[in-house]
Amino acid sequence: MNVIKPGQTIGILGGGQLGRMMATAAKHMGYRIAVLDPAADCPTAQVADVHIQAAYDDMKAAEELGSYSDVITYEFENVDAEVSRFFESQDKLPQGSLSLAVSQNREKEKGFAEKADIPVPAYRIVQTYEEVKAAIDDIGYPAVMKTISGGYDGKGQFLLRNEADLADTEKEMADGHYIVEQWLTIDKEVSQVFTRDQQGKISFFPVAENVHRDQVLFTTTIPASLEEDGKAEIRKHTEVLAEELGVVGTFAVEWFVSEGQVYFNEMAPRPHNSGHYTIEACNVSQFEQHIRAIAGLPLLPVHAFPAAKMINVLGRHRDALLQSLDKEEVHLHDYGKKEARSQRKMGHVTIIGSSLDDIAKKEPAWMRDW
Repeated sequence: MNVIKPGQTIGILGGGQLGRMMATAAKHMGYRIAVLDPAADCPTAQVADVHIQAAYDDMKAAEELGSYSDVITYEFENVDAEVSRFFESQDKLPQGSLSLAVSQNREKEKGFAEKADIPVPAYRIVQTYEEVKAAIDDIGYPAVMKTISGGYDGKGQFLLRNEADLADTEKEMADGHYIVEQWLTIDKEVSQVFTRDQQGKISFFPVAENVHRDQVLFTTTIPASLEEDGKAEIRKHTEVLAEELGVVGTFAVEWFVSEGQVYFNEMAPRPHNSGHYTIEACNVSQFEQHIRAIAGLPLLPVHAFPAAKMINVLGRHRDALLQSLDKEEVHLHDYGKKEARSQRKMGHVTIIGSSLDDIAKKEPAWMRDW
């Protein structure tokens, strides 16, 4: 195993807020940062030593990133397959390309979960409108149709509640594969963020409970309102998935809880929005653990505050970040994005407390208008 020491350079594919937070954690540990991203003033470039401004699938740019970097990581899963294989062949991508390929494809995700004997909602893979109708005949209403790859924050998804919704999909469908999935009556959505090092040791963060609005993550809270047996089941399933995929680094698995049953939803092969609370609420953040894993360093044991809540701030509520500056109860994170589009994640705030009731007393008023 190649140990990357402070003073050496970590290359990051992707320059968004996750890369920025990776870079900040790495900087505190003494590493240099190189980033590849097409945007001139992307969040990660603002804190990096080197910014290669190029498309993610530009092989010459990838080679340049590799020339600066002693190890490579990625901050989002839509990394070009050829680029990931190139870095893997150079032995610079400890995360490997398998978990990347699986998480890019919902069909492969579900297949891996089933192989690991993990419950998944009923689903069918379709390519034509006739196959969509046949899938609905099997699964029933309501259902959700998603693109096999590329969708996030609700993009590329169609809720099918009745025949009118079904008919609309014929006009919306483009060439390619889709997944039609049973729409569960969900009691809660939770996520398990964890880190696995290069020797296979896993460090778990607390299971977190997520609330979405308009298909975008709104809040993440610990502790999740889930019995200890449920949390233990999630950790057991997550560990099996991690071993199957050979995960290295911080990783997130999202779960549905429906009528007491835990179902696999999806996974992300990198630090996750629902793990942002770890920056203030834990002795080590998901980002520092990720850097330690890819650098070949031992993971730290995780200890957490009794309760915490992370609230996303989108473009349409950009002023909320400024309103939080004078709040002594609120930890502020601004991602440094200039253009505040309505659904774009501009930052987040985190509240730490002795209990969930304590946190409720500290929540900013603007949350109610989100």
